[in-house]
Amino acid sequence: MAGGIDPVSALLRRPRDARWLLVFAHGAGAGMRHAFMEDLSERLAAQRVASFRFQFPYMERGQRRPDRRPALLASLRAAIAAAGEEAGDLPLLAGGKSMGGRMASLAAAEAELPGVRGLVFFGFPLHAAGRPSSDRGEHLARVKLPMLFLQGTRDRLADLSLLGPVCQGLGHRATLHLVEGGDHSFQVLKRSERSDAEVRAELAVTVARWADDVAAARSAEQAREVAVSELLPSQ
Repeated sequence: MAGGIDPVSALLRRPRDARWLLVFAHGAGAGMRHAFMEDLSERLAAQRVASFRFQFPYMERGQRRPDRRPALLASLRAAIAAAGEEAGDLPLLAGGKSMGGRMASLAAAEAELPGVRGLVFFGFPLHAAGRPSSDRGEHLARVKLPMLFLQGTRDRLADLSLLGPVCQGLGHRATLHLVEGGDHSFQVLKRSERSDAEVRAELAVTVARWADDVAAARSAEQAREVAVSELLPSQ
């Protein structure tokens, strides 16, 4: 994947019966081949959601420190464009794990993301660990797309007493799905009697159902627009 930015690797996982394509960005500390990204891509495919994973440039270079925000946003936008070229027949979603998801929201707050119909956040990083604040979520008010927040109840990067009101303030655009006992990586305590695999299956199912709800709402809105236009007097 190139397009005016540093060339980076990308992976498309498309099941034959795919209904959606998620541009799936990785988090700050692990690349697109991390076990979480690999496994969740397979589980999304089982739910008819294709995925387009890619490396941010710093990860491609083998560095640990993320690039500055403009470079990250440029990479994300290039990935969305590349995904559209690879599977232009599928409606797009964009998002990712932690930092990757936040970059998608920042990009959407700045300008339209061509073809993208919704954003998916796997652990939105609302604040640094141990430093509760909602400042990192202020830009969400400028995002016009539907947003799905998948959040563990033990996530130290998103105090629910802060994230809850943020989502409520976004109104119908935001859906918050809580994974009981999950941390920022969606790992649960042993006493929960749930496996990581079961949690990731829950995430995939939730994404697919939410995406179908987004499509249904879009169709209903388009139908209302047509009905209104038919009632208007012809010029």
